[in-house]
Amino acid sequence: MANKNIINKKSLDFFEKYLNNASPTGYEWEGQKLWMDYLKPYVDTFITDTYGTAVGVINPDAKYKVVIEGHSDEISWYVNYITDNGLLYVIRNGGSDHQIAPSKWVNIHTKNGIVKGVFGWPAIHTRKNDKEEPPKLDNIFIDIGAKDKAEVEKMGVHVGCVITYPDTFQVLNGDKYVCRAIDNRAGGFMVAEVARLLHENKKKLPFGLYITNSVQEEIGLRGAEMITQTIKPNVAIVTDVCHDTTTPMIEKKTQGHTEIGAGPVISYAPAVQNKLRERIIETAEAKKIPFQRLAASRMTGTDTDAFAYSNGGVASALISLPLRYMHTTVEMVHKDDVENVIRLIYETLLNIKEGETFSYFD
Repeated sequence: MANKNIINKKSLDFFEKYLNNASPTGYEWEGQKLWMDYLKPYVDTFITDTYGTAVGVINPDAKYKVVIEGHSDEISWYVNYITDNGLLYVIRNGGSDHQIAPSKWVNIHTKNGIVKGVFGWPAIHTRKNDKEEPPKLDNIFIDIGAKDKAEVEKMGVHVGCVITYPDTFQVLNGDKYVCRAIDNRAGGFMVAEVARLLHENKKKLPFGLYITNSVQEEIGLRGAEMITQTIKPNVAIVTDVCHDTTTPMIEKKTQGHTEIGAGPVISYAPAVQNKLRERIIETAEAKKIPFQRLAASRMTGTDTDAFAYSNGGVASALISLPLRYMHTTVEMVHKDDVENVIRLIYETLLNIKEGETFSYFD
């Protein structure tokens, strides 16, 4: 297992298809269907909830329950205002970056399908060089080629339509995966790969495993908050992305030092249960899986917080995938890190015994 390639052609094809599919916050279900379809051979059953979170379950009758989790939604925009001359102003759906918007193509999702548009921007010749306006939420706008508001509406575009970027998956220099929404469809992919490996290696777990793909993380961990009340797990291992801090303009004194290619990142935070985290570190050391450490302050800002503080307290830990250029359309991760996160979750599961409380008082 240690030196074997984990990602094969079938899994990479799924990852590409899964990333390329739009899954904006609140509209995740088509992506969830792709994910469930891929996961189906490796689980016993599925749970879904009213807002679209999907869970593949192994050993559904077991009393002791372990969650491994990623989130399925991507940042996006909403149409907020249509001008008389047919231009669209937007508001955020999640942490969308106004600075990257100018000159980007967009897909506007309507009842009649995709309407294409562009974030327009005034030409360099027309701007005052001494006091240039930076892109801001109140000055970025979308042009869909309509002459007026009536034509916009005729095209099926209205206030509340959700907007995503069309950028698709690429492999850079053989071992870097680049796409929008790697945050955090990589998480859904990695937990699905754990389920595949358990199945292929014929591993029988002494507990119920809940492979969870939550919705609505980007607007406040909402999907995890809902599904943890349904599952009522004993343990949750969450995977999300964290920042590669080695690129320009990032202050390591505040952001710490983590980098792509150097292994999974294990977090320290109040929501991270110390004994569970130490189990993960011991597993990494025993299996010679490289890892990095990250200190969060009051919160991790990931679904870990939602699981930890639910149901009277659930032993939770976070294994992160280092990523460059978060919330842009060129998010970048290293293939080795993706494989090592999968490996670390897989090996940690094999080190958890049924009924463990991880209590500090045992």
